[in-house]
Parts: sequence; structure tokens; C-alpha cells
Amino acid sequence: MALWTDFADAAPRIAEVFTRRHTAAGKLCMLGTLRPDGWPRISPMEPRFHEGDLWLVGMPDTAKFADLRADPRFTLHTATVDTQVTDGDAKIWGRVEDVRDPALHQRFAQALFEDIGLDLRGQEFDQFLRADLVGAASVAVGDDHMDVTTWREGGTEKVIRKH
Repeated sequence: MALWTDFADAAPRIAEVFTRRHTAAGKLCMLGTLRPDGWPRISPMEPRFHEGDLWLVGMPDTAKFADLRADPRFTLHTATVDTQVTDGDAKIWGRVEDVRDPALHQRFAQALFEDIGLDLRGQEFDQFLRADLVGAASVAVGDDHMDVTTWREGGTEKVIRKH
């Protein structure tokens, strides 16, 4: 599995589209998890970049985090309402790892306070999951074509141009 910085080095096109769309959507993404009965669940969430990694952090006792505790596989899709996909589109998938590091949690809380004014300093997070990626894909629309870029762990990006 690849941490965000390793992924971004191996798949810069997809990382750029994901980061740009994540920012444009106010950090909103759609998280896909697996329910205990095996059916998929889609939930909105705001993943955050911190210290070179992508983190899934949220309120305790939510169904999406219960899903991830039971099965760490996930997918994240950049939120879009543009049916023409003119700004691009990206999705990533992998597994999460729960990181219990109080010092890291405090640095994250300080960064969150500086970014949006939410004061969680002094709090340890119940759900502090680092995204480890195994695959990704993006779409970018050009003048007369669409580029579909894919990446799998251990490989390089592959671009398929469609006219």
C-alpha cells in the first residue's frame, strides 16, 4: 500500500486532479465503505491532508467508521455536480490504518484550528485513520478528448485517451 506522498510521486496526474477537486468541493468527498451485511454504504466526509498523508477523521459512533473498523477497505470519490466533468474527476481506494499517536493528533488539531478555526486542541481523536492506497483513477476532459488515467500499487500511471 502507498501513503499519499508515495502515491503522488507515482501517479502525479491523478493526485493533481484529486487534490484540485477536493479543494474545489470544500474538501467534500464521498466515502464508500462496506456495511456489516456486505452491502455498500456511501457517506459524505471531508478527508484532510496533514504531514504528507491523507486522513479520514470524523465524529465517533458513526456508521461509516464502524464499517471501517470491521473492514478497512474504502474508496473516496471527489464530489462533483458537473455532468460534463469539465473540471475533472478522481477516485482513490485502499485500506485505512487507525493511528493512535497523541502528539500527531495534537499537531492535526492545531492545523485544523489554524485552517478553519475549529478548536479541538487537547482532544485525542476516536477516529484517526490514515489512507493507504492501492489504486486510483481520474478523468480529464480536453478539447476533443477525454483522458482516463489509472494507477495500481507498485505501478505507474496509464493514460487512455478517448475521442
